[in-house]
Amino acid sequence: MDFSAFGILCVGDVMLDRFQHGEIERISPEAPVPVIRLRGLREMPGGAGNVACNIASLGGRATLVGIAGHDFAGDNLARLLASQPGVTGALVRSTRRPTICKTRFIAGRQQVVRADDESSEPLYPDEVAGLCRVIDAHLPGAHALILSDYGKGVLTQAVLAHAIGAARAAGIPIFVDPKSEDFSRYQGADCITPNAREFAAAARAPAGSAAEIAAAAPALLDQTGAQAILVTRSEKGMTLVERGGTVISVPARAREVFDVSGAGDTVIAALALAFASGRSLAQAMHIANAAAGVVVSKLGTATATSTEVMHELAAQREQAGGGAMPGLQTLDATQKLVTHWRGQGLEVGFTNGCFDILHPGHVSLLAFARSHCDRLVVALNTDGSVRRLKGPARPVNSLEQRAQVMAAIRFVDCVVGFAEDTPLEIITALMPDVLVKGADYAISEVVGADLVQAAGGRVILADLVAGQSTTGIISRAVVGQTNQHAEGG
Repeated sequence: MDFSAFGILCVGDVMLDRFQHGEIERISPEAPVPVIRLRGLREMPGGAGNVACNIASLGGRATLVGIAGHDFAGDNLARLLASQPGVTGALVRSTRRPTICKTRFIAGRQQVVRADDESSEPLYPDEVAGLCRVIDAHLPGAHALILSDYGKGVLTQAVLAHAIGAARAAGIPIFVDPKSEDFSRYQGADCITPNAREFAAAARAPAGSAAEIAAAAPALLDQTGAQAILVTRSEKGMTLVERGGTVISVPARAREVFDVSGAGDTVIAALALAFASGRSLAQAMHIANAAAGVVVSKLGTATATSTEVMHELAAQREQAGGGAMPGLQTLDATQKLVTHWRGQGLEVGFTNGCFDILHPGHVSLLAFARSHCDRLVVALNTDGSVRRLKGPARPVNSLEQRAQVMAAIRFVDCVVGFAEDTPLEIITALMPDVLVKGADYAISEVVGADLVQAAGGRVILADLVAGQSTTGIISRAVVGQTNQHAEGG
């Protein structure tokens, strides 16, 4: 899935997303509110900026058009965009309005409060003219246009009409993430991507099922002249209604959800990229659905990589009974995943073992490990490595079989193999934030513990489940077979 040849022009409400992380230790003596002791700050482009970052993360190229103020937040936003490979910032800087900035205060993984800095004043004529000039300058060569409407005032009727008219004249497909209940504002767009609530408000009809969406969509298609409406339905997946009556729904894969914020940005980014690359809307919807499944399992404004999306697509095929579960990843692919997760501010955990016959003790270890990190990598001994450690009769299950089973465990985010007797080489390559082993080891005996600790990471020992071991299971099976033969003889 290579999108490197495709460029998308993103126009809309650009903002700076700030995440102030800390801990709640007490209640303020001044008022009955919690006091957060701040520990760190993350900043990233939000709104239409997150759409552009998702395009770049998926391997495409994005040009971002919007308005930012001449202020500290605007300078930070411009700096972040300049440092993002694959994103070209084309912001119109305003002296009359602040950069839209959303600051979220997070204790642990819980958002406590959000503070917004923005202007509700309409755009001035020179700001509208500036946006139109920048759109005209960057539209040639684009393979699709995304209009990201957060209702913050950038996508005025004049800006919408100019952008849509110019794109249609150039034969460039137009995708809209709407905010207004009046979809006629987006007249001339090719595909509109509301969530179920936005669709119901615009259609003035229920949208709880695919059938209800299919019944209400034709009127909105006629109102806008659009070729399709893609409705995102949270845990129910997505429903695509195309002009002519074609209705296709895809389910969401059951998974651990951390944060749904920004999922719509990921959907429209993946949809536009996949369509621009020659796929049908139905095919593009499957890719967008997988990308959304990736980002909702991340905390805060997030993006998805093409590797993560391919992994998720394989998992969705397995859930639908249509293909193999994603199993073994190469070390190179694993390193790319770990680098991306770290870029999202996520802690990466690591554990390893033969995991030959999966039993409750293994599951307990994996659950414990995942509870101490945001993403868990599990390294499996190859078959040759298992034979050297356990004897010629092992493993019972091949590496491919063990990897397939391991990848199906919901606590596991990536599975990789290693042929050596110890995982030292792979730990050195990944340098996890958290290294987990069973409590039958001392920390000083854990391979790679010194490296992880020297890099500022943690080494944690998990309690073992009594009476659970692969060797024990095999021994009991052998005894059972012996007894059966004796009784039969």
